[in-house]
Amino acid sequence: MKGEAGRQRHEKPKQEGHIWGSMRRTAFILGSGLLLLVAFWNSVTWHLQRFWGASGHFWQAQWERLLLTYEGKEWILFVTGATYMPVLSFWTINGLLLVVDTTGKPNFISRYRIQLGKNEPVDPVKLRQSVRTVLLNQLLISLPIVVLLYPTLKLWRDPCRRELPTFHWFLLELAIFTLIEEIMFYYSHRLLHHPVFYKKIHKKHHEWTAPIGVISLYAHPVEHVVSNMLPAMVGPVVMGSHLSSIMVWFSLTLIITTISHCGYHLPFLPSPEFHDYHHLKFNQCYGVLGVLDHLHGTDTVFKQTKAYERHILLLGFTPLSESIPDPPKME
Repeated sequence: MKGEAGRQRHEKPKQEGHIWGSMRRTAFILGSGLLLLVAFWNSVTWHLQRFWGASGHFWQAQWERLLLTYEGKEWILFVTGATYMPVLSFWTINGLLLVVDTTGKPNFISRYRIQLGKNEPVDPVKLRQSVRTVLLNQLLISLPIVVLLYPTLKLWRDPCRRELPTFHWFLLELAIFTLIEEIMFYYSHRLLHHPVFYKKIHKKHHEWTAPIGVISLYAHPVEHVVSNMLPAMVGPVVMGSHLSSIMVWFSLTLIITTISHCGYHLPFLPSPEFHDYHHLKFNQCYGVLGVLDHLHGTDTVFKQTKAYERHILLLGFTPLSESIPDPPKME
């Protein structure tokens, strides 16, 4: 008993040291990133601001024309803008990916598959079931929630106000949206992996151990609300955002989650290795950016794999599965 108690006392400081060490490393990473951002901020934003300013009068004029057309019916303008462009972005990208998933062509894309030998081609029955669920989630859950979002935002600030946001304000909004989404998605996602919720709710999404783009929204209705919708919507509510910001943000979130699930590590696009590994192993890599996984130690196994070595931006055309191959399997 004394030995056991001593071991526990020894482990507790060790665990605390691990947590503080993780926090210091996270602070160092974020601090270094902030310093780099400040260093390049003026140069980058000067060029982008010139573009934004040159086109700003044009977009302001178009926005005012829309307001005039929908005068008295701004809620229709809001619902259309907050759903049409994001959904169009989602299905345009996934339509192209589904061609590759179902035919294996063009080979230029299929050669970048992460989990080799999986979904070659994708199971048509399983795919039809998933697409049907995604469409139902978008129509019966996402659309009504976006309708309710309009009066919620109006309590704080009119999302269809006449003045479009400035470029710098839009950048600030994106940063805050991303931070809120990372926190809410990580903890809601990790909660869904608790045995109480996993079997009845989250297991549906994990039917795909080798994910494809369209299944990013293949989820139980409860998960779709708690883990897909709310993390993306809270930021705009907190910031009292304009419809233009919301439209761009919703489109970006759907594009990024599609890339994370697509199953291909394509050149010049964000690496999907992190979330792909989560689908493969289930108990690693719960977040979007990976900062909270680093802090909580839920990426330690991932960091010991070849997938972690491949978790980089591919700047060439040689697939990382070839340049950084998995070790040969033991017979």
